Amino acid sequence: MSRVALPHDAKAGPTKPEVRAVLLSKLDLDGTDHFVEVGSCTGAVTIEAARRAGRVTALERKSDRLDVTERNLDANDTVADVELREAEAPDGLPEDADALFLGGSRNYEAVLDHAVEVGIDRVVMNVSRLEVAGAATEAFRERDLLDDVVQFQVSHGYELAGATSFDSDNPVYMLVGGVGDNADEVATDGGTR
Repeated sequence: MSRVALPHDAKAGPTKPEVRAVLLSKLDLDGTDHFVEVGSCTGAVTIEAARRAGRVTALERKSDRLDVTERNLDANDTVADVELREAEAPDGLPEDADALFLGGSRNYEAVLDHAVEVGIDRVVMNVSRLEVAGAATEAFRERDLLDDVVQFQVSHGYELAGATSFDSDNPVYMLVGGVGDNADEVATDGGTR
């Protein structure tokens, strides 16, 4: 699989490649899936999903960012049918999604309500602010969506005085879940969820 090319800037950072790798693993997309991204921005996640899913719907509330998504999408090879929608979620969300990614925290509770209402089986949200991560975790729990919370931080090496040092990216909190019966699953701490 070729790397994602992002020649056009949205004045907001794309989801980093390492974070996208974990995200895509959690979403487990295949050619029969309809994937939805809320907050497409640069289109990095939309592009990755369009290489795996059968259909992709990307929502972005800002027209200039949606233009960036479209231009970056055109600069990459994808296989899925991709529909771009200028909308502020939950408006514009399709009724038939299999997997959903929230790339931002705006209106996330209404988006989660939609996911429950239509029965989306895979929902992932990335958060970079601690306070939002806590509130979003509770929102996932209240809707019986939460399967996992993952916190990770990536560091990249750079040369410093003839040796390698590391520069850290901000930590990312990833909330993972979906609609389904989780009552009989065993949690990682040995209890049940």
